[in-house]
Amino acid sequence: MSDRIQELLHRNLQEVFGEGDAARRRAAIEELYTDDCVLDAPPGVFVGHDALDKFAGDLRAMHPHFTYTPQGAPQALHNAGRLAWGSGPRGEKPDYTGLDVIIVRDDKIAALYVFLDPSPS
Repeated sequence: MSDRIQELLHRNLQEVFGEGDAARRRAAIEELYTDDCVLDAPPGVFVGHDALDKFAGDLRAMHPHFTYTPQGAPQALHNAGRLAWGSGPRGEKPDYTGLDVIIVRDDKIAALYVFLDPSPS
């Protein structure tokens, strides 16, 4: 289970939130997430593939040239995992950073909690 959780964390970062092609992003969502998935991220809670797809697509449209880069190794514990990441233009210091926490059911992401780090003042 640990290997699958690590795979889900990495693939979610790149194939869902880092993917600019809508068809490939949707295919990844359907493969990686349960039908009743929950995304809890600023600015709210989103349920199901359609809501997740819209949120990820809107976010991607706001920053089409940003990449997501893991910050350290993913960690898995029982049916949960976490991965810290940074986002910004490729090869530059991240514009923002955060932490994804997932809950896995039936080898798919059932819940994703996104924590954004405070911006330095």
